[in-house]
Amino acid sequence: MRIAVLARRPLPAAWVSMMSYRKSCSMFFFLFFFSDGLCLRDTRVDLINDLHETIQCKKMGELAKTLEYHSFRSTIPLKKIVVDDDHHKSWSLYDAGPRSVRCPLIFFPPASGTADVFFKQIFALSAVGYRVIAVDYPVYWNLREICEGFQKLLDHLQLDKVHIFGASLGGFIAQKFAEYTSRSPRVASLMLCNSFNDTSIFQQTSAAPTFWMMPALFLKKMVIGSFQKGMVDSSIADSIDFLVDKLDSLPQKVLASRLTLNCMSSYIEPQKLLPVDITIMDVFDHCALSQAVKDEMYKCYPNAKRAHLKSGGNFPYLSRSTEVNVFIKVHLQKYEGTKYSAKEDLELPGDVIPTENNKNTSEASDLTNDNLNEDLTGDQPNNNTLDS
Repeated sequence: MRIAVLARRPLPAAWVSMMSYRKSCSMFFFLFFFSDGLCLRDTRVDLINDLHETIQCKKMGELAKTLEYHSFRSTIPLKKIVVDDDHHKSWSLYDAGPRSVRCPLIFFPPASGTADVFFKQIFALSAVGYRVIAVDYPVYWNLREICEGFQKLLDHLQLDKVHIFGASLGGFIAQKFAEYTSRSPRVASLMLCNSFNDTSIFQQTSAAPTFWMMPALFLKKMVIGSFQKGMVDSSIADSIDFLVDKLDSLPQKVLASRLTLNCMSSYIEPQKLLPVDITIMDVFDHCALSQAVKDEMYKCYPNAKRAHLKSGGNFPYLSRSTEVNVFIKVHLQKYEGTKYSAKEDLELPGDVIPTENNKNTSEASDLTNDNLNEDLTGDQPNNNTLDS
């Protein structure tokens, strides 16, 4: 009788909460350990090698071993700046070009990348007078925090308005920052490369709050699923190989925070970005975003210019860097001679971007502001995978 009476008593709220938490954790680890393809027998090396073995190409990329990359790392220092009360949250950045420019071009990397994935743009553009800054975000778990942190970074660097080139997740964060500062604008223009305006396309909204406790192996496998597989040309293979190395270098906490930002329920309010000059850059071959997502971006920004590449994969700023650099110059050209210019006038003959060895690239000759708006057609994949 005593046992029956005790059984009818409600458990303390703290006990119920603890039991629910332990139950959810137990379910997660059961699924993680025993799901197909996610068992513990896979090691980190196996994970990275799996991707390399699936890419059949003429030559595996070795961008990290090139003279150009080593020259970049040896001449442009990586700076760390703390702008938050938490000293563990430091922004890492490469700052190249004339410091007299107060409206530079800032690069936001994708979820799988670091600031140095834009080394080809930093080298080529700073050589002709542009001030370019590539940043790595600290660990932030919501979009408001990262917008506040970036605003503090701009204040620390004494920058008023900036141009932002955002790739994938970086493009989404750039849009959110322009939205966040719409009443007191800090964004002069945006270039959105293979980006999106609604995180629901990845269908991971319900799982996003659990990313913080997932092992790095699980998170990396999620991202690698969006990388291109099969026959690709050497420059695209090089770009994938480079991003795999960068993904492998990300700590669990950093990757978890980025995927949380990438998948948490959020969307852009385009009416707040109406005054912002926008160029949408995308590719016509395989990438992580479907044609429907690209069309939604076009509808969201009907007045935006469009910079199309026939090929380039998920990372055209590496695989098609010459064309991307030309598009960037065309986008920024209208600001030259104004207070929002990202370039300092230099006495250079021709003002030509240094040539780069890119094979099988789409033609980038005769580019003007008019043909940035040209619509091209091509076969597109219909599935959306996690931002890479």
